[in-house]
Amino acid sequence: MNNIKDDVKEYYGRVLNGTKDLKTKACCCSTDSLPEEVKDALNLIDDEIISHYYGCGSPIPPLLDGLTVLDLGCGSGRDVYVVSKLVGENGHVIGIDMTQEQLDIAKRYEESQKERFGYEKSNVDFRQGYIEDLASAGIADASVDIVISNCVINLSPYKQLTI
Repeated sequence: MNNIKDDVKEYYGRVLNGTKDLKTKACCCSTDSLPEEVKDALNLIDDEIISHYYGCGSPIPPLLDGLTVLDLGCGSGRDVYVVSKLVGENGHVIGIDMTQEQLDIAKRYEESQKERFGYEKSNVDFRQGYIEDLASAGIADASVDIVISNCVINLSPYKQLTI
């Protein structure tokens, strides 16, 4: 399993320099069908975050005010910041990713995104870790209201559900 994780880290952290480097069209989607709230929030996201977005759609529901949302495989933070706008200043968004280079991009814009949204304090938290082991990243069971994921589960070598 570690070899797969290392390969994924290498590809998303060091091989890709932007969306144009993707070797597939599976990650391309139109914004036409997105809820207006999501489209409006996307317009406020920094260009570097958008250019390093490798998801394949939008798993974001529009009615999130005040909730705590977890984004599995947050990458450069595009969906975290969109959701940050939708949950409002009293909500909270946690993004987890195993790729430090992607998290570096996401974290670099935390202050400027907070200012663009007109928030006094940031409502996002980026953590390095694995989606298969949220506890190691300090994410407790039953601590979030909604979990989103934008195609990252297909990159996980361990997909068995245990209850």
